[in-house]
Amino acid sequence: MPKSLAALAFCAAMAAAPAAHAADIAVHYLRLEVPQPPTLSNLDPVPPDLGLSGAELALADNATTGRFLGQTWTLDTTSLPPDGDFPAAVRAALAQTDLLLLDAPAAALLAAADLPEAADALLFNVSEKDPALRDTDCRANILHTAASRAMLSDALMQFLLYRRWTDIALIEGTGPGDAEEAAALQRSATKFGLKIGARKTWAFDADMRRSASAEVPLFTQDLGDYDVLLLADDRNDFARYVPWNTWLPRPTAGAEGLTATGWSNVVEQHGAAQLQSRFHDLAGRDMAPTDYAAWAALRAIGEAVTRTGATDAPTLRNYMLGPDFELGGFKGAPLTFRTWNGQLRQPIPLTHRGAVVAQAPLEGFLHQRNELDSLGLDAPESACTAFD
Repeated sequence: MPKSLAALAFCAAMAAAPAAHAADIAVHYLRLEVPQPPTLSNLDPVPPDLGLSGAELALADNATTGRFLGQTWTLDTTSLPPDGDFPAAVRAALAQTDLLLLDAPAAALLAAADLPEAADALLFNVSEKDPALRDTDCRANILHTAASRAMLSDALMQFLLYRRWTDIALIEGTGPGDAEEAAALQRSATKFGLKIGARKTWAFDADMRRSASAEVPLFTQDLGDYDVLLLADDRNDFARYVPWNTWLPRPTAGAEGLTATGWSNVVEQHGAAQLQSRFHDLAGRDMAPTDYAAWAALRAIGEAVTRTGATDAPTLRNYMLGPDFELGGFKGAPLTFRTWNGQLRQPIPLTHRGAVVAQAPLEGFLHQRNELDSLGLDAPESACTAFD
């Protein structure tokens, strides 16, 4: 952390923290690896340290402040193969600490949260976008620092409405997560009074690296006229070959073109350039959304420990869900947790591969409580009852 930021963090912590006392804070990062299906391109490999490096950066940030407050921070990690026993690994971690960062699919997250040993623990979802985890499948012991699919698709629809791009076409893939992406886009379109018109399903397995300029124009020819073409492609498998190859010269959004994301290497404002630089120095690569979510989770723990002087999960959880918690997340607005489903409120950058285009919520999208609640499941929309 640069000296100026460290000094500011130290002064803020000392001003608000209770009397300093020695504290050992242990956090465990658990990852269940997910098999990666084959894709047409290998230009975007999954880093082996995805998520973990974000947590390591937050650990260093926490230690900077903690040094003056008598805090000692440790981070243990467990990475399991796809067929590993995730509940057993969670039980072993809970025997050492009640603060866990989980990078795993929805089913594994729920299995972990439902363990008797996890009843009073605090678990952070740092990667899973499934809106159901913030809705009917929510759990009171899971907080979500990863942005949900609903938040991302809402951000896109705000931009389309802001630009008055109301004639919308969509191409949906057939890979894992593609149907869920399309459903999120449809829900968000309905939420903001938009309608998705022409739709097609991409089911080709040809090598688009050689034939995109011939195949894509023909495939998109019968979509008719539209303002923008949405691409529902969770792995960005076919979507990367669609821009500049459509029959009509139109912008694309979703998986390629204009993309809504929890974090991007092109985010630079609000001090983000310093965070990007520190992460690159640590990991030797750009910060990805899962890295940011892991960083935010561990920094939230650090903020709560500093402000309360406590280290137990129930006290920290209550503070994080209370009115006094705020996390500076380098996004231009304080980050706070929604009290009805545990989702971290956060602005959503809208980017292309070279720059930030806008940041949602966009101007004019108001909310009676917090403008960030215009993104994702608002309290009346969520069926979560675990936080009542």
